Amino acid sequence: MMKQRFVFVILAAIFLSIAGITVFAQSDIEEHRSCARCNMDRKAFGYSRMLIQYQDGALVGVCSLHCAVVELDANKSREVKSLLVADRDTRVLIDAEKAIWVMGGKKRGVMTQRPAWAFASKTAADAFIRSYGGEITPWSDVLASVRLEAHVEPR
Repeated sequence: MMKQRFVFVILAAIFLSIAGITVFAQSDIEEHRSCARCNMDRKAFGYSRMLIQYQDGALVGVCSLHCAVVELDANKSREVKSLLVADRDTRVLIDAEKAIWVMGGKKRGVMTQRPAWAFASKTAADAFIRSYGGEITPWSDVLASVRLEAHVEPR
């Protein structure tokens, strides 16, 4: 009987943990429904959305990397605490600098001519490349490419 309770408690904790991650990943959408830069619906673009947290605690939700670059470069004097991007497949927010980025391919990008997609794992990025093309690209190159396309001065 005690073993069954223990197993139940462990399974319940795992379930609640997974549910909590899903709720957290989506809560930024409810709090920042429209893109702060272009007013697009961040829920509709949940797979490309980003969340910027400034050192002063302010949070800014945007629909895409393009809008994140515009936001960051319009606020050069503000220090960024974190820059999160949605994993393209799961829509869970991950650190943009640590994401595996895929640029190019047949899948149309959001607010950009050359698409850039973020993934939490290389396995997911490789699967995307097999389906749609593109190539794994370092974060610094992705950022530079989007800045160039947006005609925004480097930060």
